[in-house]
Amino acid sequence: MHVVKIIPVIGLPIIKDGDDLGRLICEAAAKQGTPIEDRDIIVVTHVIVSRSEGNVINLDEVIPSEFAKNVAEETGKDPALVEVILRESKSIVRIGGGHIIAETKHGFVCANAGVDKSNVPGERNVTPLPKNPDFSARRIRQRIKEISGRDVAVIISDTHGRPLRNGEINVAIGMAGIKPIRDRRGEKDLFGYVLKVKQTAIADELSSAAELVIGQADEGIPVAIIRGYSYEKSEDATAKDLIRPKEKDLFI
Repeated sequence: MHVVKIIPVIGLPIIKDGDDLGRLICEAAAKQGTPIEDRDIIVVTHVIVSRSEGNVINLDEVIPSEFAKNVAEETGKDPALVEVILRESKSIVRIGGGHIIAETKHGFVCANAGVDKSNVPGERNVTPLPKNPDFSARRIRQRIKEISGRDVAVIISDTHGRPLRNGEINVAIGMAGIKPIRDRRGEKDLFGYVLKVKQTAIADELSSAAELVIGQADEGIPVAIIRGYSYEKSEDATAKDLIRPKEKDLFI
């Protein structure tokens, strides 16, 4: 039996523009006595990735459009925040109950197009999603390999709601070194039945598992190491592999 461990990476500084996340993660992991090992899965919250890439917007510098003002009045949101959400969106899926559900330019459907205020220094600052989360994950993975000599997988996560379910979970929006879906079609279950539709979103499950130790509040832990899980490696998989085509989606 394999034992899977979820290890919080503590002691990271407040991440700012230009910071080397790969180096900081390696140093913090070593300092706490859990240095990076081969086949570790490093789960990193999108907020610190965006901050390290300088992708932070001060709402005081945003001039909202008339449409943004109208949506803001309907939803009770800050017009400048709505303008940022609109700029990050490919399309608006739903507006109602004070919520804006949007499809991001990456193709993810989520609240506020992924624009986040939590864990962002500055009262008027927000962070959009990284411009290319898969590229960001590949860069962090490469730096970890350069510094530690270890071959790992990296997942960039974000908090999303789900249709017909209360509460939010963490999902993968970027990845490197790991195949995000385990296709179990053709396998047999306990009673010999051949599975026909079973495809497990491994990257999303790992992201949610990491959130058990990643702090959204005063803990301030933006990175976790998942150790001991046997995953299928991939050098070309992307988060787009997790997006269901619109023609197959029953909720949009």
